[in-house]
Amino acid sequence: MPRGSCGTMTDLSFYKGRKVLVTGHSGFKGTWLSVILVNLGAEVIGYSSFKTEGERLFDICGIEKQIVSIKGDVRDGQKLREVIEEYKPEIVFHLAAQPLVRAGYAEPVYTYETNVMGTVNVLEAIRQTDCVKSFVNVTTDKVYDNQEWERGYVETDRMDGFDPYSNSKSCSELVTHSYKRSFFADGNVAISTVRAGNVIGGGDFAVDRIVPDCVRAAMKGETILIRNPGSMRPYQHVLEPLYVYLMVAKEQYGDIRYASNYNVGPDEADCHNNGYLADAFVNAWGEGMKWESGNAGGPHEANILKLDCAKLKSTFGWKPLWNLNDAILKTVEWSKVYQAKGSIRECMDQQIDEYLTKTGRE
Repeated sequence: MPRGSCGTMTDLSFYKGRKVLVTGHSGFKGTWLSVILVNLGAEVIGYSSFKTEGERLFDICGIEKQIVSIKGDVRDGQKLREVIEEYKPEIVFHLAAQPLVRAGYAEPVYTYETNVMGTVNVLEAIRQTDCVKSFVNVTTDKVYDNQEWERGYVETDRMDGFDPYSNSKSCSELVTHSYKRSFFADGNVAISTVRAGNVIGGGDFAVDRIVPDCVRAAMKGETILIRNPGSMRPYQHVLEPLYVYLMVAKEQYGDIRYASNYNVGPDEADCHNNGYLADAFVNAWGEGMKWESGNAGGPHEANILKLDCAKLKSTFGWKPLWNLNDAILKTVEWSKVYQAKGSIRECMDQQIDEYLTKTGRE
């Protein structure tokens, strides 16, 4: 495989003027991705069920006025086909999902319908049109059969997520691979899956996620309760995987040999447990914040989870830019702007510009 024109020199001006469909655009990652694409000059078509209740980053950052925002469920295959036929995107990022482990236990049928059949419907809609040239399916580090290994999982390891959420994303991977072999072998559409680690950043209001829980407690001046402080996860700032999605979609658009499956996560030396993350958070927040170990009860969750990102690095010359402490500082920075009722969009734009320009990635 050729080495990409990427790493520190990826030219994201590629996206200027291009039509891009983002499923799940109203979610945490989908909103950040939509903002990046708009800032790059892309024509963004967003497709989302808007099922999540409560406050959303999408609603407070002002992005809706700059894109085509469509309310639709990925379980509705006919509507997806109509949207693609009408707007004719060249590039599709599939982020729409039920994204939470605990919600998967509570709503397993909905989780499988959304995460598995949703993927089928997106791929089927692409199959029935000729406008899409590059497709990236965003999955998760939890697709692997977790053996509690100290080493990071590689792309060839067995996929068999334990819980309904994780397993449904494993199935989404398998669906993508099947469609790729069965219907897109002619090379007209470049297809990749990207398995990201745990993302953190400003504007995540989800329940049962450690950093949003920390932010909520800090804003109330309460002691933070951390479940399973010894559990290890591949935490990374949300801009890290989003940049990779953009990079992969662009590179495979130009050369289908880049179409594959990739892990994206922090370096081995930057994989830390939840207790370390909590320490970093209270230090960054200040104001005398403290944390303590909370109730570790609840459904099964992995104790150790790491990703080996050597394939991504060797193929594209990519490397992470912000370590965990940087990611926490950026999250706290955003959260304090939010707390002070400052300009959310300005803060997001500044962080995006800093991330991209620091390594010449614009």
